[in-house]
Amino acid sequence: MDLRLELVIIPVTDIDRAKAFYVDKAGFVADHDHRVDENLRFVQMTPVGSGCSIAFGQGLTDAEPGSVKGLQLVTDDIEATKKEFESRGLDAGEIQDLPWGRFLFFTDPDGNAWAVQAMLPRT
Repeated sequence: MDLRLELVIIPVTDIDRAKAFYVDKAGFVADHDHRVDENLRFVQMTPVGSGCSIAFGQGLTDAEPGSVKGLQLVTDDIEATKKEFESRGLDAGEIQDLPWGRFLFFTDPDGNAWAVQAMLPRT
């Protein structure tokens, strides 16, 4: 049996602000933005190169905005990723060297928390 995680719902307070953040600052691709009816709007975004997308909008979840923690992206080049984020105005702090990888951390405007990891070479 194959199971693939392909969509994670992110609770946000302001859909358009979140969309601008994820496209302009984090560099995600805007896949869909559909208003189904007055109670349902579905916005889907995908990090470049990822097989998993995020979605947010109206009527998708009743989770508290900013409550999603521990989302993780993986990059081959953490320095280039940091420079790209900085050029887009995203503050991901300093690169942190941990025993299991090199990391950057950022939050979206609601406080949903992300990590970006560069894997260490396998020994």
